[in-house]
Amino acid sequence: MQRRQFLQFSSAASIVSVGNFSARADAIDWKTFAVTTTLNIQDADRPVRVWLPLPNSIDGYQQVLDTRWSGTANNVQIYRDLQYDAPMLYAEWSKPGPRELVATSQAKTLDRDNKPVVDPRADVPGHPPNVRRFLQPTKHIPTDGIVLSTAQEVTQADMNATEKARAIYDWIVDNSFRDPKVRGCGRGDIKGMLETGNLGGKCADINSLFVGLCRAVGVAARENFGIRVGPSRNFKSLGKVGDITGAQHCRAEFYTHGAGWVPVDPADVRKVVLEERLELQDTAVQKIRESLFGSWEMNWVEFNHARDFILNPVSAITPINFLMYPHAEVAGTPRDELDAKSFVYQIEAKEITS
Repeated sequence: MQRRQFLQFSSAASIVSVGNFSARADAIDWKTFAVTTTLNIQDADRPVRVWLPLPNSIDGYQQVLDTRWSGTANNVQIYRDLQYDAPMLYAEWSKPGPRELVATSQAKTLDRDNKPVVDPRADVPGHPPNVRRFLQPTKHIPTDGIVLSTAQEVTQADMNATEKARAIYDWIVDNSFRDPKVRGCGRGDIKGMLETGNLGGKCADINSLFVGLCRAVGVAARENFGIRVGPSRNFKSLGKVGDITGAQHCRAEFYTHGAGWVPVDPADVRKVVLEERLELQDTAVQKIRESLFGSWEMNWVEFNHARDFILNPVSAITPINFLMYPHAEVAGTPRDELDAKSFVYQIEAKEITS
């Protein structure tokens, strides 16, 4: 068994806080989860390369304790991409033999509550350098054309960042729908969604639409790619335990000068409507709708917010759409990351209570 201290971090009592977390930094309601990915790629002769998304440490609500791995790979390293600083475990097999890898990360999470106050005085010109990138378009998140015109129709020019984000959030909740036929988490092709008028999809589609519309009207926003790791206290459909192989989930955030990064999740509102068989006007749905503008239940582990970026080391697919699933290439040809049974991989989560 190899072990690497993944990230250096402060103790819970000294974490730099965001939003409402300053009073909760040393609270007792942190939860610790172990996330284990097991790969057994059935190709013993050709070269294989694998990239696994890893949890990231984020001030205020997530700490990564360590990452451990074992297996038959002749090279295993932890890398970060150069644009978004997304952590990933890279493994390669260049000699004949079994292609096996087991990687486990432990992470602590704390429920996040950072509801913004609508205060125009909090909006000042300019953004910090580490925020500006999340105003820029990417291949799948354009900010011109139909994305811009839709965002301008949904918002008003004199709104501040919080008001624009709320208007976009409500418009998406009212007009989108979760489509169970979409594979995985969707692809997040927001231009195609708007051009066809089909606002159905999964979390990467719906929450990327929120991000793109925000950016188009000057509100910094980003996707947050991760995976569900525990049960939800709100709805069964918003949690997952044990085998979490298909539990990947994309969330979103927008930025205000007054509150910093504000968590949102319009996609999970539509998930509740579909999978709990409720109407949008139902009291329970209205409650979760308000909750998911400004808070996240952290039965979910965050990987990264990288979009349309280059893997490190560089893969045959450049740029990659996002890294939320294991990515493998056999002799330079990608495996279907959404078909875990033929890939072959399994992801399991376990809460550590002692």
